[in-house]
Amino acid sequence: MSSNETHIEPAEAAQQVSATAARDRLLAEVLALPSLPGVYRYFDAQDQVLYVGKAKNLKKRVCSYFQKDHGGTRIGLMVAAIARLETTVVRTEAEALLLENNLIKALNPKFNILFRDDKSYPYLKLSAHAYPRVSYYRGAVERRHRYFGPFPNAWAVKESIQLIQKVFRLRSCEDTVFNHRSRPCLLYQIRRCSGPCVPEGQGPDYARDVRNAERFLLGETQEVMDGLQAQMMAYADALQFERAAEVRNQIGALTRVLQQQAVDENSATGRDRDVDILAVKVQGGRACVNLAMVRGGRHLGDRAYFPKHVEEATAVALDDAEEGEALADRASPERQVLEAFMAQHYLEAQVPGLIVVSEDVDEGLAEALGQQAGHKVTTQAQPRGQRRIWLEMCCKGAELALARLLSEQGSQQARTRALLDALELGVEEIDQFRIECFDISHTAGEATMASCVVFENHQMQSSQYRRYNIEGITGGDDYAAMRQVLTRRYSKLAEAAQLGTGRLPDIVLVDGGRGQVAMAREVFEELGLDLSLIIGVEKGEGRKVGLEELVFADGRPKVWLGRDSAALMLVAQIRDEAHRFAITGMRAKRASVRTGGSRLEDVAGIGPKKRAQLLQRFGGVRGVAAASVDEIASVKGISRELAEEIYRVLH
Repeated sequence: MSSNETHIEPAEAAQQVSATAARDRLLAEVLALPSLPGVYRYFDAQDQVLYVGKAKNLKKRVCSYFQKDHGGTRIGLMVAAIARLETTVVRTEAEALLLENNLIKALNPKFNILFRDDKSYPYLKLSAHAYPRVSYYRGAVERRHRYFGPFPNAWAVKESIQLIQKVFRLRSCEDTVFNHRSRPCLLYQIRRCSGPCVPEGQGPDYARDVRNAERFLLGETQEVMDGLQAQMMAYADALQFERAAEVRNQIGALTRVLQQQAVDENSATGRDRDVDILAVKVQGGRACVNLAMVRGGRHLGDRAYFPKHVEEATAVALDDAEEGEALADRASPERQVLEAFMAQHYLEAQVPGLIVVSEDVDEGLAEALGQQAGHKVTTQAQPRGQRRIWLEMCCKGAELALARLLSEQGSQQARTRALLDALELGVEEIDQFRIECFDISHTAGEATMASCVVFENHQMQSSQYRRYNIEGITGGDDYAAMRQVLTRRYSKLAEAAQLGTGRLPDIVLVDGGRGQVAMAREVFEELGLDLSLIIGVEKGEGRKVGLEELVFADGRPKVWLGRDSAALMLVAQIRDEAHRFAITGMRAKRASVRTGGSRLEDVAGIGPKKRAQLLQRFGGVRGVAAASVDEIASVKGISRELAEEIYRVLH
């Protein structure tokens, strides 16, 4: 064999042949796709979803990925990683849009723009009651009550409740309080409630105020004002001057509210009573979509959203555009981010009839949202008058929110780099630098809980946090607890890392000094892991903040980072988060143990119905625990044998 020839091992040659055959099968599958509308998904060799897309013509769209040479671009890396694909044929583009975004939210693909699924919008609620209560509400709605919103934040709801109390004097007390009052409360004295809890405040006037409050929230402010003026004149004509004065005061309060809200009465009619305003800003590889809400003609505030995978997704989307789209539109990250937000956000949210946007969006998107909502949805990109003012405010909010995020990220990246420099760690991809931190929490040995928090990509990754119930140790033995949690965490991960299917963190941080580090060292030696990963955070002299030192398991001398060190700030941030996560879990576990928790459900023969009967009879788990066997057996459906078993479990 000449010196210029390359020797290929048989195993490597077989692997190359297998990869080529797999690629050929994939291309054959692509060529066999139908020329119909649908949704496609790309998967890598580990069966992780890479990308979800929709197409009018599945065959044409998917073939375009494999007919071009994308080189070393992001889309080139994605295409090279595709091991298989799945497709779903649909009837219309609207169905394709809905399915695509449902899959994006469910699968979290690496090359799609992804917004956090936020169903936590608050509402203002008017209860179904003879004398309805106005209250803040968050959760699933019930048809028997009236709901107004959604509102962008809790502050907007509470401000609206204060306005309702000032102008219409509706009650805000709980029904249990309302039903047991014998005299009006302080809110009645300061004229924030008409006192329907007592006979003097009950009557048709309260129902009238409720109707006016509903109309005000729906944006019918002029109608409410006209009705109050007519009511005032009617009382005056009937010589009921005290009542007329009360209505006059209501009119004055409503006038002041409208002036404070700066509602443009000419624009707050028709569709402008309920409007969403969307502004997008893309900078520095990150994006912000700011959503402002107008409900009932009142500007309620805004909320900023920050999607993930912006750089990857916008690079792929350049090739994932419909044929015939303008080049400027295809190359606009702002439009891609905005359309992704609209599709994902309005899948399950209420869609107003008008959406004012900072970028032109696909007309088919508004049509699909309208079909989903059951009414026409219009988008407007270049508004005038009041809508333009709203859009300018929203754009400014997006710019400020993104600038704040980039500033925070820059600070966090600087902290990450400072820690790497302080520890002399050579990490190729700083964005992939990962720290896992452990802490132990208990109360005098009771309800021992261990926490593991994760820091990666310059931020805490709360979705990857884990808690561990520590059992089978002497109460209060923190070393044994640390041994148990590290063994449980890394025993399987060590095997996976050796096989190349798992990844160990770059640093394992333990909250403790030499003793905890020594215990972690024993676990890592038993598992055959690198001891240099372990770092302990030892309290300084007098346990003062800023004097902490880092202790190493591989024998390196202790390091003091300095009171004002950015590296110490990062270490303290991670350690404090591990402590918070451990102590909240410990408190919940301790409360569960002390009250019996769900042990009642663990008794064989106790289902939801019998458990509810027991809790209702004895007033809670503590009451059941305090009951005798005979008392438990007296509950309908509870036999003597079952009562004895319940007593045994609870004692």
